Amino acid sequence: MASAMLKRAAMVNSMVFKGLQETSRRRAYASIAEGTDLVAAAPNVSLQKARTWDEGVASKFSTTPLKDIFKGKKVVIFGLPGAYTGVCSAQHVPSYKNNIDKFKAKGIDSVICVAVNDPYTMNGWAEKIQATEAIEFYGDFDGSFHKSLDLMVDLSAALLGPRSHRWSAYVVDGQVKVFNLEQAPSEVKVSGGDVILGQI
Repeated sequence: MASAMLKRAAMVNSMVFKGLQETSRRRAYASIAEGTDLVAAAPNVSLQKARTWDEGVASKFSTTPLKDIFKGKKVVIFGLPGAYTGVCSAQHVPSYKNNIDKFKAKGIDSVICVAVNDPYTMNGWAEKIQATEAIEFYGDFDGSFHKSLDLMVDLSAALLGPRSHRWSAYVVDGQVKVFNLEQAPSEVKVSGGDVILGQI
């Protein structure tokens, strides 16, 4: 019985992966040009810093304007499909967490993870994977940030619905210096911490 369950799980995983690959083939992938000002490209957009529900209430559900995140700073930011998902938890976030000292040595002020999730989910996830001391986590609860940058993708094949592509960027004073976008959301080939570390 256990063998049958394992075979079924493998079949489901294969179906989901094929669905994600088909999604990637249908999508004409966007690219954010070097020199793009993220604050100007996503006007009036704010992100929500990861926090507990009680912290959200205490802050009157405040949000963080993009200018406060990027202006006057050197930032490495990466986006991913969602909290608690396999590749995001096991590969993408660790590739930044494990290199945090190297990022700091290069003068990076903040390493940021953002996903189309609410800030409370992002907070619980960040704590579970023990990444809160190395990485700043933000929610893009309604996808407005990613929509402004044309970085949304339909991941209904994995029961996720509209989510963020998997991507990374090196941003100086709000301007994009490096941008990397995965061709499939199930892969970490060009958007991982090791790659962008070598591009700074």
